[in-house]
Amino acid sequence: MAIGTLIKDLRTARGWSQGRLASAVNDAFGTNLDREYISRWERSKVTPGSFYLPCLSTVLDVPLAILEGEMKRRELLTDAAGSLIAPVVVSDLLDIGFATRLRGGPDLDAWEARLATYGTEYMALGAADIQRRVSGELVVVQQQLEKQHLWSVAARLMTLYAKTFPGSDGSKAVQWYRRAAQAADQSGDDGTRVWVRGRAAVALGYEGASLGVADALADQAMAISGQPSPGLLNAVFGKAHAAAVRGDVDTARQLMEHGRRVFDSVGSSEQASDYAVPWWRLNVFISLLAARLGDERTAVAAQDAARSELPPELTRFATHLEMHRGLVLTRSGDVSGGTAYARTALDALPPEKHSLTLRLLMAEVERTKS
Repeated sequence: MAIGTLIKDLRTARGWSQGRLASAVNDAFGTNLDREYISRWERSKVTPGSFYLPCLSTVLDVPLAILEGEMKRRELLTDAAGSLIAPVVVSDLLDIGFATRLRGGPDLDAWEARLATYGTEYMALGAADIQRRVSGELVVVQQQLEKQHLWSVAARLMTLYAKTFPGSDGSKAVQWYRRAAQAADQSGDDGTRVWVRGRAAVALGYEGASLGVADALADQAMAISGQPSPGLLNAVFGKAHAAAVRGDVDTARQLMEHGRRVFDSVGSSEQASDYAVPWWRLNVFISLLAARLGDERTAVAAQDAARSELPPELTRFATHLEMHRGLVLTRSGDVSGGTAYARTALDALPPEKHSLTLRLLMAEVERTKS
């Protein structure tokens, strides 16, 4: 693979423009690259020298050996484990898989600790960082699935992996959510079966994407168990958001109230984990739901409640709340003001903190008509 092509693949995998890559190198190493120079590298007009190769290795998070051409004979992943992320060398994944099979992998306690760490890191890290790391974990756990309880680990990892794809894709995210549900069924654990489906439903419903799948997964979760749980709470709000996007106001309101009652039983004291729904996160769900319903009073109250307890390091979620306020303004008739408000909030967030969900939310605000 030509070095220029590899640089381009790594850049686009992270969702970066040529200008963004130049800025990343400049910020990290005090250089003065511009977009045109990156373009010349990618078109193989110029080859990066011995100074810039380590710079690119650092900012693109790829082994220097690959950029130096020592890995040319190896193909890079283009399937579900490698698309949209910094590519992983196939031979490295094969080595990980066979090593796990030969020597054994983590035990259940170690996997639960890893999942807890990912649950926390997901709240602050970008999708590309999570996706790249989880793809390797999936290779490892795949070699241990003769142990039934590890299907639960695999299902939760698949759900996390799915969330790093845009729901609007219509294929990748949905494919992985469905696969996660099948894996959860193999575990025989109803808690996992409900949580995986509920988390998928709220992710898709919140994004306003693949609403039929969001509904189906939410319905499955609720049919498996009506016992209050974080998974059921996610399922209810996923279905509520799908109803709101469709304009079914009565159903959305009924589900919102149902969700509040479930939260009263299972609300979490853990503040910063994707596996938890604390008070502030419940209000993030309600904030967008009420904004979609045109209920300004409920939306603003939820935004204020969420801000009062939102951990300060979770800046991405603070941006969500500001963009919800923009949606409220557009729904009330101030289309230009609301759009500008949401755009300002998004632009204030550092680019590396942007998410696919935020981009979909911005598109929803811009589509709103008075």
